[in-house]
Amino acid sequence: MGPPGVGKGTQAAFLRDALGVPHVSTGDILRVSMQDGSALGKKVKSFVEGGRLVPDDLMGDLIAERLDRQDAAKGFVLDGFPRTMAQADTLDRVLARKGAPLDRAVILTAPEAEIVRRLSGRRTCPKCGSVFHLDSRPPQAPGVCDNCRSALVQRPDDTEQVIRERLRVYAAQTVPVAEAYRQRGLLLEVDGMGSVEQIGSRLRAGLGIA
Repeated sequence: MGPPGVGKGTQAAFLRDALGVPHVSTGDILRVSMQDGSALGKKVKSFVEGGRLVPDDLMGDLIAERLDRQDAAKGFVLDGFPRTMAQADTLDRVLARKGAPLDRAVILTAPEAEIVRRLSGRRTCPKCGSVFHLDSRPPQAPGVCDNCRSALVQRPDDTEQVIRERLRVYAAQTVPVAEAYRQRGLLLEVDGMGSVEQIGSRLRAGLGIA
């Protein structure tokens, strides 16, 4: 868990490799649905590009289907779910049905100003999917992908206005989920500032992973 742009996907991928279980990213699931051109995909797109959360019932169905796949039988790392108390209740029901209790909930933290800087500077290539950053990983030629020479774009949900709306929604709806997990003794809070390696080291130490 954590605000947008804090590095959840990167650290979840490291945990996937360390634990040998799938990295289940709701962002990936949603992006696939937005790209398929279906009526449902268009509905999902309107929520995501407006900085709003996708309805809980839809996310619950998507997660339940994914966790029922064979590769998740021995465990999984969830990235971006649950984001609301209703989603947390849905996850409890899904895991109870599977007989797989939640081991830990991890939250990565970073100041709001840092989140805005990270996301507003991000540029992506619509052709090959490469990602750049105006500060930390600028392209060799301004506005041009290093790999395929296509024009880079800023995702609609990476504009400052939408980022601040996403952060407002996060504070109102997801922070209470983290507090609920804290009360259950499941929450591990990890400082999301510093290099990817430094954050990963803190995360592994908190989880007791070598």
